[in-house]
Amino acid sequence: MNPILNQVGTIFIPVSNIEEARNWYCDILGLSADGEILFGHLYIVPMKGTGIVLDSKIFSEVNIFNTPPFHLNTNNIEQAYEFMKGKGVELTTKIENNHWFNFKDPDGNHLMVCMC
Repeated sequence: MNPILNQVGTIFIPVSNIEEARNWYCDILGLSADGEILFGHLYIVPMKGTGIVLDSKIFSEVNIFNTPPFHLNTNNIEQAYEFMKGKGVELTTKIENNHWFNFKDPDGNHLMVCMC
């Protein structure tokens, strides 16, 4: 039996300011931003499914994601696009194939929202 499971446990996202990143991600995900910052540089975003950990210790311009390493799910791509636009999020594509769009977080990481 293989000891390595075929599942993604968590995704680390490099951020420059852990408090600001926690607040931004919690805001766009509709979560409370009152969770504890661990060891002064980690915040575990309370996700359903695969986890996201924001980490200011690994931040550097070299570590910024230039292509989306994952996508956030939505049931309504048009509503998600307008929501992010209304939040002032930097959208880097329009809705493509009626299925997905890309955006940047405040640190310049490229992320995606996709129909599930």
